[in-house]
Amino acid sequence: MRCHGRRSVAAIFAVAVVAAIVAAAAAAGRDEVRETYIIHMSHSAKPSGFAAHGDWYASSLRSVSGGAASVIYTYDTLLHGYSARLTRAEVRALEAQPDVLLVNPETRYELHTTRTPEFLGLERADAMFPESGTASDVVVGVLDTGVWPERASYDDAGLGPVPAGWKGKCETGGDFNASACNRKLIGARFFLAGYEASKGPVDPSKESRSPRDNDGHGTHTSSTAAGSTVHGADLLGYAPGTARGMAPRARVATYKVCWVGGCFSSDILKGMEVAVADGVDVLSLSLGGGTSDYYRDSIAIGAYSAMEKGIFVSCSAGNAGPGAASLTNGAPWITTVGAGTLDRDFPAYVTLGNGNKYTGVSLYSGKQLPITPVPFIYAGNASNSSMGALCMTGSLIPAKVAGKIVLCDRGTNARVQKGFVVRDAGGAGMVLANTAANGEELVADAHILPGAGVGEKAGNAMRTYATSNPNPTANLVFAGTKVGIQPSPVVAAFSSRGPNTVTPGILKPDLIAPGVNILAAWSGSVGPSGIADDNRRTSFNIISGTSMSCPHLSGLAALLRSAHQDWSPAAIRSALMTTAYAAYPSGGGLLDVATSRAATPLDVGAGHVDPSKAVDPGLVYDLTAADYLDFLCAINYEPAQIAALTKHSTGRCSANRTYSVAALNYPSFSVTFPAAGGKEKHTRTLTNVGQPGTYKVTASAVAGSTPVTVSVEPSTLTFSKVGEKKSYTVSFAAAGLPSGTNGFGRLVWSSDHHVVASPIVATWT
Repeated sequence: MRCHGRRSVAAIFAVAVVAAIVAAAAAAGRDEVRETYIIHMSHSAKPSGFAAHGDWYASSLRSVSGGAASVIYTYDTLLHGYSARLTRAEVRALEAQPDVLLVNPETRYELHTTRTPEFLGLERADAMFPESGTASDVVVGVLDTGVWPERASYDDAGLGPVPAGWKGKCETGGDFNASACNRKLIGARFFLAGYEASKGPVDPSKESRSPRDNDGHGTHTSSTAAGSTVHGADLLGYAPGTARGMAPRARVATYKVCWVGGCFSSDILKGMEVAVADGVDVLSLSLGGGTSDYYRDSIAIGAYSAMEKGIFVSCSAGNAGPGAASLTNGAPWITTVGAGTLDRDFPAYVTLGNGNKYTGVSLYSGKQLPITPVPFIYAGNASNSSMGALCMTGSLIPAKVAGKIVLCDRGTNARVQKGFVVRDAGGAGMVLANTAANGEELVADAHILPGAGVGEKAGNAMRTYATSNPNPTANLVFAGTKVGIQPSPVVAAFSSRGPNTVTPGILKPDLIAPGVNILAAWSGSVGPSGIADDNRRTSFNIISGTSMSCPHLSGLAALLRSAHQDWSPAAIRSALMTTAYAAYPSGGGLLDVATSRAATPLDVGAGHVDPSKAVDPGLVYDLTAADYLDFLCAINYEPAQIAALTKHSTGRCSANRTYSVAALNYPSFSVTFPAAGGKEKHTRTLTNVGQPGTYKVTASAVAGSTPVTVSVEPSTLTFSKVGEKKSYTVSFAAAGLPSGTNGFGRLVWSSDHHVVASPIVATWT
């Protein structure tokens, strides 16, 4: 036994040695793998021996790579530095250089995928926004998948010359000529050096190496923000009428930064930098990539510099709802937008053989099913696959589904893709049933065969019927377009929610805008389903996501910029937030479709945008770059981290000052109490942008049955002229509650002519 034990110890030691060698080799291998990084340099540290910063950056890179790596992009305005493909060893060597502030890894971002003007009250836009009906000099820059310039939404009829000082251009490609731009679409560029460095050359058989949009997303978002008026717009007969963007007289510039394999931060940053240099007034980004500290978030970095130059930046909150803390793009200098519904729907009715009738949604336009009952089957009973219920490719048994309506579970593969699977197996139609992950939220799709989506409850009932009845049948009837749907808006279940995990003291999202079943222009190279096998082509499409709500806000910001050219980005956001509504005219808070209960500020921020009031908000909460710098000091960012964001090596925090997130002049309040209870004080300053008047405050908040004491000093503010500023303090106090408890409320300043409202969130930690 002793001898055997000695042999076991030796064997174990030998295995451990081999494992260590393998691990070391693997680590060494990882050190040799090249990945893209963005290197932030101290701009003022350039040695005098270099004529240009680009020469210095190239030398810095050669010093660690020996010439094995090359610069992908240099960045000169939104940040100072460059991007390159580096090994981990080279990254460590760069980080050791005193003039290197930060080395951030490349981040892969994802897209957050005509009745709207009427729903928002913009049919009277010329009266509300005097500049919106004339040739406008406001330019909306959209970073997305490009543009399909031939669409009527980019018609420049009635527009004057391109704004003086515009520096953008129309870049060319194999299928995109400079003549594609006009007085409406005044710029179209594309950025792919970062993408190709990571993924290899773009495949021209799948996407254009030009500003042309082969996906549809970018055409949809840019036309939503600022598309021209188009009469007779519809999708396959649905949502017929006049389509127009939120700011139909604004100019559009598109920056293609998203490709088949995603949107890469090195390209996004370069696109933002060029857009700012071109002269855009608004930047719209319907994409996101998770959460990280602001100095590591490329969109936050680019947006900070854009804000400094007076550019309004709007970003989508994300489609990861309804879970808590699921939003992205939460930096306080970004306006973060969630999604709600319109008062328009596309109902489809499913009637089962037992007489039960259920309402779903559909954008199907084609040959109808017979009015007589059609055999009905649950996909899980028509497959030998464990994933058969999801109608995955090749999972259905043709002999079991031929000529039948198939009930498919939602999830995993694309909704419309399931219809292709049913059709290819010989099915006659499809009902797509939500599961618990989606609840009762219904998103209309342009199905390739007779098909409709239904909520979880209806799906459960249909599943029970299909599996228990020996001869189940069903009918599908499509009811077209219905308007005047109430209640509306409701919060979309997919819309990402707060709190803001990076800085919980800043409430996000800021507000919501229409983002469900939105009609806008579409690419000519892809069908309305976005699936390769879809050979249909349409000039418009109806899709959903915070990707759609973001350009609504961007276009409305352009309207406000045209009406108030001296307003800062923070003033524009404040006007949009403090005039938003959080309740229906008939009473009761906006509903959340995910819970069927009233939404909270963690779901909607300040509420749903109301442009008719935003143009004349009375008072605004303004902010400058210096205020945001104080905020960065308050969250204890180090000098190098602040410099990477602000580009200013002199922007350091003073040891003689006390900084507080609660002092940031934000149009909302996010309060944190310990579980034992406590107090917190916030300070705010209001600027008068309206007529003289006296404002009185009301404020309250509650967590269940536990009140939060809200005291405002002073309780009255009087303004005698435009531009006058008045400050106040808000003291919050509450008793102890279990950690994780949330309370909600509202602080409102009211005069004879204006209501200036702010949401309150209190959280016990």
